[in-house]
Amino acid sequence: MAEFIRDLKRTNSCGELTAKDVGKEVVLFGWVHNRRDHGGAVFIDLRDRAGLTQVVFEADAGKEIHDLSQELRYEYCIGVRGKVVSRGGNVNPRLVTGEIEVHAAQLSIFNRSETPPFLIEDKIDTAEEKRLKYRYLDLRRAPLQQTLMKRSQMNALTRSTLNRLGFVELETPYMVKHTPGGARNFLVPSRLNPGKFYALAESPQLFKQLFMVAGFDRYFQIVKCFRDEDLRLDRQPEFTQIDVEMSFVTQDDVFTAVEELVTTLWQEVLGVSIPKPFPRMPFEQSMRQYGNDKPDLRFGMKHVDLTEILRRLDGGGVAMWKGVQGIVKAVKVPASANFSRTETDKLEEIAKGMGAKGLARAKVSENGEWTQSPMAKSITPEARAAINAACEAQPGDVLLFQFGKESMVHTVLANLRLFLGKKLGLIPEYGTRENNWKFLWVIDPPLFEYNEEEKHWVAAHHAFTRPHDESIQYLETDPGKVLCYRYDLVLNGFEIGGGSIRLHDPNVQQRVFKAMGIPEKEAEEKFGFLLQALRFGAPPHGGIALGMDRLAFLLTGAESLRDVIPFPKTQKGTDLMTDAPGDADPRQLRELHIASTYKPPE
Repeated sequence: MAEFIRDLKRTNSCGELTAKDVGKEVVLFGWVHNRRDHGGAVFIDLRDRAGLTQVVFEADAGKEIHDLSQELRYEYCIGVRGKVVSRGGNVNPRLVTGEIEVHAAQLSIFNRSETPPFLIEDKIDTAEEKRLKYRYLDLRRAPLQQTLMKRSQMNALTRSTLNRLGFVELETPYMVKHTPGGARNFLVPSRLNPGKFYALAESPQLFKQLFMVAGFDRYFQIVKCFRDEDLRLDRQPEFTQIDVEMSFVTQDDVFTAVEELVTTLWQEVLGVSIPKPFPRMPFEQSMRQYGNDKPDLRFGMKHVDLTEILRRLDGGGVAMWKGVQGIVKAVKVPASANFSRTETDKLEEIAKGMGAKGLARAKVSENGEWTQSPMAKSITPEARAAINAACEAQPGDVLLFQFGKESMVHTVLANLRLFLGKKLGLIPEYGTRENNWKFLWVIDPPLFEYNEEEKHWVAAHHAFTRPHDESIQYLETDPGKVLCYRYDLVLNGFEIGGGSIRLHDPNVQQRVFKAMGIPEKEAEEKFGFLLQALRFGAPPHGGIALGMDRLAFLLTGAESLRDVIPFPKTQKGTDLMTDAPGDADPRQLRELHIASTYKPPE
């Protein structure tokens, strides 16, 4: 008899046979998804990554195959040869293959399976820790397989689109020299160079600029990057980005190429047409109206800045607003929310959890007066009217106030806005509804930010970002006024990409370093090879990095970033399946000329 795999090759997947295949002899490989013994016949659903096919082992097919079918259990890996037969009136409308079944004539058990620690089903309530420990089993589930197959499609579309646009795919090293700034690096000791360390590249930033100096004009790479940072829902220690760099371009040219790539992904993966060009918003406007530089534009509830109104009115009768240091902002909760006093009080607890001292609030009555607020008695009629007008407040609306240091006010109200958006059903807890995709370019941010601890200016992103020509005059006199050609691509409240037009002028570059308090000698020590390269006729250039993990997360509607990464780490940076990171053997450490000073707690 012919043997499976050697002689009998797979003819079809388990997700493609339909009524048009009735009468065809087929060979299928896969796993036993479930099993039903009806006495004279054994029924199984055979599963592979394409779907399910019902297979029937009848008694009249022969004693050998029927007896072997009695042994089948969940997750046995098998091969089947048989004939496609119509199911008649017993159609399963939930399956593509629901019109047919395969009557088996030959069966081989490739491998028996122990009882799995959880069922391989679409929806399970097994704890994530257990699923990560047995990730190879979790990855057998259809939702995760479909997600990763979509991600494979994204890779192919990225390459074909960027190739069509004239980009060259080039590789950069993972093990590099540590350079200051940016995220914390993972360090790799060098055995051949005792006492020396590589850093795992947090991005190919310097190398992709060197490709431009080398004359490649348009580069891209789907590349793994590494950052030793605290983890959260949308962050992993190793992640993948679509890295792009272009020569002889303006910011608009970069946007055009990226929008072509992104709209192609949405069209081909989801069948959704996204209009181009994407809207743009200055960084200043984004911070003023939404409190962050990645606004979710699927709903309103913009912040209202009351700082100037209350300065003009000397606090408007409210003691805590008199001579306030920083800013005063408000968010309006519409009357339709129908918040109870208790629900409003809970918002203050959320604000305190983000570092606020409290959350001032007021409910607007029919005549415009305030209720449910300790400020109601002290605020002047003029101030109340001015605030109501600025917030466009209507009877029943609740106004939430936050004041103080700008960064704290923005953080609290930005997060409160998102919390309210989900609570009021304006946006879903995760994913999107009705293809409500809101893309946005956030542009023209400051080049520098002031480091309060070190009392000097530092680069808000990196020191190689080109300032606006009209801002260069402020480099020495007022660095906080210097705007630059940096940009972020935002989608539904997530930053999915960021980049900039680079600084290729050595003279302006030196002035930027000086504004940051970095003397010429120190700049050469830290960035010497890049600075040297830029002196050899470097072209004007710029680029962007798009987060592939985050794109997949949004495109697939996944609940967690871990769902779009085949073998992710936990929030503690551990791999529960392989038990990484692990201990190093003392011999390995001696060869590397390093020693561990860590002592476990007693």
